[in-house]
This record gives sequence, structure tokens and C-alpha cells, in this order.
Amino acid sequence: MKVYLTALVKCKPGNTDELKDYLNQLVAASTKEEACLQYELYQSTDDDTQFIFHETWASQEGLDVHNQQPHIKKFVAQASPILDGGVTIYKTDRVA
Repeated sequence: MKVYLTALVKCKPGNTDELKDYLNQLVAASTKEEACLQYELYQSTDDDTQFIFHETWASQEGLDVHNQQPHIKKFVAQASPILDGGVTIYKTDRVA
């Protein structure tokens, strides 16, 4: 069964370019994963420190593998000091 996620990531002011670089690296690595069906990154037009991921994974098992990848651990280590709060993740069911 597919897994749909929306993830919200916000950085502290003055760190937007640095976070965007980390996020782009994350997208490049994550989209190569076998279970990744969609991994799109958006930036808010109202707040340039706010980023939004829309993700679709082939299965929960594939998402679990993703969450253990070296590029995820690298992102957490690099980005944690500049994040404004943690990453908020919404796991959803597709309605329409």
C-alpha cells in the first residue's frame, strides 16, 4: 500500500540558502531510492524559511528503508542547528 507524506521544514532566519542546499541534496539522493514514487520540494511564497515536501512511497517498508539511509542521517546532522523547530510530518490517506 502506498504511503503519502507531507513534511514541513522551517529554518531560522538567515539560513534559507544553506537549508535549501541541504534539501536539494536530500531530494537528489531520495529520488534514486527504489520505493520513492514522488519526492517534491516546495518553498513558501509567503515565508522563504518554510519548505514543504510532498512524498509518495511504494510501501511502509520502503519508507522505513528511506528513513535509515545515510543521506537522511547526514541531513539531520547538517540541518539540525539551523532548523526552527523540528520537521513536522503528516502521514495521510489519499481521498481523491
